[in-house]
Formats: sequence, structure tokens, C-alpha cells
Amino acid sequence: MSGDGLLRIALLSYRGNPRAGGQGVYVRQLSRELRALGHHVEVISGPPYPMLAEGIPLTGLRGLDLFAEPNPFRTPALRELRGIPDWVEFAGMRRGGFPEPLAFSLRALAVLARRRRDFDIVHDNQCLGYGLLGVPALGLPVLATVHHPVAIDRDLDVAHAVAERRPATLRWYRFTAMQRRVAGRLNRIITPSLAAKHAIAHHLRVPGDRVDVVPVGVDHTVFRPDPAATRVPGRIVSTASADVPLKGLDTLIAAGRRLLDAGRRFELVVVGTPRAGGATATALADHELADRVTFRTGLSDVDLVDLLRSAEIACVPSRYEGFSLPAAEAMACGTPLVATDAGALPEVVGPAGLLVPPDDPDRLADALGRLLTEPELRAGLAAEGIARARGFTWRRCAEATVAGYRRSVSAC
Repeated sequence: MSGDGLLRIALLSYRGNPRAGGQGVYVRQLSRELRALGHHVEVISGPPYPMLAEGIPLTGLRGLDLFAEPNPFRTPALRELRGIPDWVEFAGMRRGGFPEPLAFSLRALAVLARRRRDFDIVHDNQCLGYGLLGVPALGLPVLATVHHPVAIDRDLDVAHAVAERRPATLRWYRFTAMQRRVAGRLNRIITPSLAAKHAIAHHLRVPGDRVDVVPVGVDHTVFRPDPAATRVPGRIVSTASADVPLKGLDTLIAAGRRLLDAGRRFELVVVGTPRAGGATATALADHELADRVTFRTGLSDVDLVDLLRSAEIACVPSRYEGFSLPAAEAMACGTPLVATDAGALPEVVGPAGLLVPPDDPDRLADALGRLLTEPELRAGLAAEGIARARGFTWRRCAEATVAGYRRSVSAC
């Protein structure tokens, strides 16, 4: 640590996709604000790599990227298998698991061992691979952000899988046992909500006094209301970047069928890509809604803001959320929100949206129907959302994260 108290931070992220999921957003925004506070931040990431603010160094660790389109589950050429992490990644994939967190953590440990004098602290973003356990031996404190325990995704995927697919689903999620063991040995965990903190205690068995609740933020320079924007009548926008049970898109589609049967006219725009033959495609076919639903993917932040501003309603039908950036970003844009009361959504949304139970298409359809037909209610929720979203900033997130860093450094 420098004499002025500024820190040199290694921010690890085994994946940093800037267009899918929240991990790439978290790394980009947090690193930018940490640097604005005067700290030196270097991001160490596996592919796909994050898009970072100008001036923030990125060390991209070569990975096999075995699950990437257009050739997922490929067999790598022998020349690609250059070291133990490569063999770990390949063997894990062939055994039906998801080995990226473990392989990345081993690659990151090797980099940190060569450069241990370059950093004061190591901050892991949701990897929780065994390689992290070697970092303290380098003389570096290490903490991790857990947005929510992946064991929640595992349990929902198993519950929604057909019987013959459940063994394969459990094999895929074997890495969650590693994450539980690693989390239990770290001296600090950062998580974005009280709901996620309780889930960490339950699934990862980390005592509450070692978990800091640090809400994430919204980029208010981009996500902001525009009174001149034109709302498309009946348009509902939902973000479901992964075609998985956690996001509850099947419940929203079932609610859409109920809306249509009740004579409500709407169109649903989903930010995400459904898998061919997956749960979303099946639900659309079962409910005969394919002509009412469109999918958008690869959106820039500006494109996403334009889409949110064009909608009369934003919907988050998730079965669990550790925070929900889509909810906060919709509120910041002044788009009225309907969400479930699962996980951290009540903490994030508060009185700024209509909350319904997860897995309840009737209640969800009722709430959407109310907003579609009550412009005064939409206007009131929009105003509440704008005001509430102002409390979620990346600067506050960075300041609270630095406080966690200092506790970790002082504990070593």
C-alpha cells in the first residue's frame, strides 16, 4: 500500500462478457470507480473479456473457451493443452462439468505468484476456485464478491429438469462444492443484498460477520429518464440473458397468454437469446405466443436504454435475484416495473413497483394488466423508481468495497 493509503488491486473475473449477464458490467463499472477514487486497478480475466474504461489495464488469461459458440463442447487440439489448467478445463468438460472457475483460478494464481509485489489485495468476482486458496501464501489478502450462490441456480435447474436430465445437471454443477469450500476459507465476502447474505450463510456456510452487504450501482450518465421518449403502447420489456429457470421467463410467457385471453393487447421484447428447443421455445409454442414475443441480443447500453424508454412496463419475473441490475436500470429510466418478491427484489424495488410471488402467472398477469390499463399508476411508479434508483450508484459501491479491502488488509 502506498503512503497515501491508495491500494493496488487485482480484480479477477473468470468471465467478463460485456453483453450477457452482470459480471462484465460489475467489473467494468467497479474498476472505473475504484480508479476514480485514486486506486490502481488491474483486471485479470478469462474469455470473453470485459470492456473496460480507458486506462484500466486488462490481463487476459488465455482459456480454451470450450463452451463458446459456434462450436460448444469442442475437442481442443493437442497444441492447445499447454499446462495443467488446460488439462483441468478439458477433462472437466469431458466429464460433463463446468471447469472454467477452477481452471481460471489456477491460471490467475500463476500470474499473481510472478507479480505478487505489484498488488496489495486480490478481489475475486464470483469464481471461488481452488487457486484462490494459494493467494494468502503469496502474502496477499484475498476477498470475493458473491452476487448469489450458484447453488440456487443448481437447485432450480434440477427441479425443472426432466428426470433423465437430472444426473447430467448435477454433474454440470459439481463446481459448487468447490465454491462452498473456498468461500468458507476467505476472510471476507462482498454481496449486493441482505437476501444474498442470508443465502450465502445457508448455501456457502459463511458466518454473517464475514459478509459485507454492498449494493451495486446504476450508471446514471446512461440510464436516465427522457421525457421526450415515446412509449410504445402495450410494450413490455424483460431481460433474461440466460434461458434458465432462475429468470422465470416461462412464468412471464404463461402470464402473457392470460393477458391475451383477457383481451389485453401487448408485445413482449426479451433482452436475451433462447436456446433452440429450450424451455422458452417450448413455452412459446405451448402458449401460442411466438407472434407476440421478440428477442434482442448484443445490445449496447445506449440501445438498452432506448428499448427501456420505449416500453410501458419492465418486468422481472425471476425465481431468485441477488440484486437485479435490470430492475434498477429500468427504474432509473423511469419505466414502471412489475417484479416478483423473490430474493433481493423487494430490497431493490421497494414501493417503486408492483411485486407478485414467483411462479404465479395469474398474479403476474393481473399486475401487468393493471399497469397496461392505468396510466396514472404507471406515472406514479415511474416517479418512485427514478427517485429510488438514485440511491444505487457505482461510486457508493466502490467506496464500500474499499472499506472491505481495508478490513481484509488489516486482518493479515
